[in-house]
Amino acid sequence: MKTLFTYSAILIAVSAPFFLSHACAEDWQQWRGAERANRSTETGLFETWGEDGPPLKWMAEGLGSGYASVSVSDGVIYTTGNFEGNQSAIAISEQDGKVIWTQAITDLLPKHGYDGSRTTPTVDGDRLYMVSSDGRIVCLNRADGSMVWSRDFKEWDGKMMSGWGFSESPLVDGDRVICTPGGEDAMVVALNKSNGEQIWACAIPAGGDDSLKKGAGYSSVVISNGGGVKQYIQLVGQGLIGIRASNGEMLWRYERVANTTANIPTAIVDGDDVFTSTGYNTGSALLTLSSDGNDGVTVKEVYWLGARELQNKHGGVTLVDGYLYCGHGNGNGMPVCVEMKTGEIAWGPERAKGRGETSLIYADGHIVFRREDGTVILATATPDDFEIVRLFEPAFQEGKTWAHPVIANGNLYLREQDKLMCYRLK
Repeated sequence: MKTLFTYSAILIAVSAPFFLSHACAEDWQQWRGAERANRSTETGLFETWGEDGPPLKWMAEGLGSGYASVSVSDGVIYTTGNFEGNQSAIAISEQDGKVIWTQAITDLLPKHGYDGSRTTPTVDGDRLYMVSSDGRIVCLNRADGSMVWSRDFKEWDGKMMSGWGFSESPLVDGDRVICTPGGEDAMVVALNKSNGEQIWACAIPAGGDDSLKKGAGYSSVVISNGGGVKQYIQLVGQGLIGIRASNGEMLWRYERVANTTANIPTAIVDGDDVFTSTGYNTGSALLTLSSDGNDGVTVKEVYWLGARELQNKHGGVTLVDGYLYCGHGNGNGMPVCVEMKTGEIAWGPERAKGRGETSLIYADGHIVFRREDGTVILATATPDDFEIVRLFEPAFQEGKTWAHPVIANGNLYLREQDKLMCYRLK
């Protein structure tokens, strides 16, 4: 018994680090991760970072061209890319970066400004959901990429507010999948996720600012329970809108944040509060949602920050402990930190190393910023100061680095057109 006990104790002691390291591992199953908050819960991530950044584990090829980010689930990475003659979904081994399967999701190669894929596949059980840049929602089997169902946005007279292609990553919520065709009578639709059948379609009522562009924006839907009503919030050509989740009724619209070129960043939801921002010299706002006393929702502007104060074009915004982190400026992407409740600038905008737009992700007390020229900056996530811990240039960079970074299962993933770099963080 003593020998058995001693062996068991040794086994537990030796195994503990393994189990602890894997216990905090985390898949990344959709655009911006869990709750679309763009925050990883993994810890112990940055011990491997040296002067040249973390070690490169592998670099995959065969992703096609595009700006789509990646989702990661059960040892497989999913993304989308343009190939000769079509746009496709791709499955890649998390272990070594080898392509497992490639499946066309369009009949032809989509044509629009800045050719390439945009949609990050959403993982749900044994299915994948994505929106092609020419406007088609597609459901695939994860195992082999085979088509389950698809629907063309033309069925709803779909359209974009401008000409850079549909850029949405669809939201799966319970038994439904939510997407944004941008049609006059079907700006946003809810479909049965099993077969694609329509549950409801949300039309934007007539009225409002006639100068704004009709059609879908370049954003993705998030869930809110603001004002005590479950709703889907989406940024479209005519502004930020709230849609009753049960029946597709439009509850409210906020037009001030809309521009006539491209409305892009995914909204930030925190309780009854919603933060929204756009570029092209527009600005940012904090809204608060409350009950109107009649099962509806009232929206109130808490503050407005003009273009010189804060505008995020397309790198996205992340909320951490009451503070917003993002890149500021139309085409500049200068790192900045803002208190969400007040709109007060904590630090920045900083003329950090690198240039162009800035995407980012939060993990383990840090923000990883990725600049348009490929430069990666690791900074502490604190409102006290912009404290750079490390920075490095990636192994490969081409054109405009717009794919957002992802952290999953101890790895940092950087998509760059046809290639995907996997850096080991622990």
